[in-house]
Amino acid sequence: MSLKHIQIEVAYATPERQQIIPVRVVEGATVAECIAQSNITRYFPEIDLEQQKVGIWSKAVKLDHQPREGDRIEIYRPLIADPKAIRRQRAERAKDDGRADPVTGGRRREQTS
Repeated sequence: MSLKHIQIEVAYATPERQQIIPVRVVEGATVAECIAQSNITRYFPEIDLEQQKVGIWSKAVKLDHQPREGDRIEIYRPLIADPKAIRRQRAERAKDDGRADPVTGGRRREQTS
């Protein structure tokens, strides 16, 4: 009996370049096995699956997840800054610049006469 194979892609990108590698794997292979079989670390040796998150089509999955035919496995880079902290800083700047209400933080409404 022959094993059934599926076609998937493994993707990783840096600000400078991206790589999408098509891979044919045995149905039932895990995300970790698919990444290993893609040999993507040949292009990006800095990839560390112990630290970096992975997903399929922008939805986070665990390394033991089993992809389906046509899935794209994405390896995500670590965040440089916390999005909540950046949003908070932007809101404070808007208050300081007078673009936001100092109490509520919402947009200032134009006064009509």
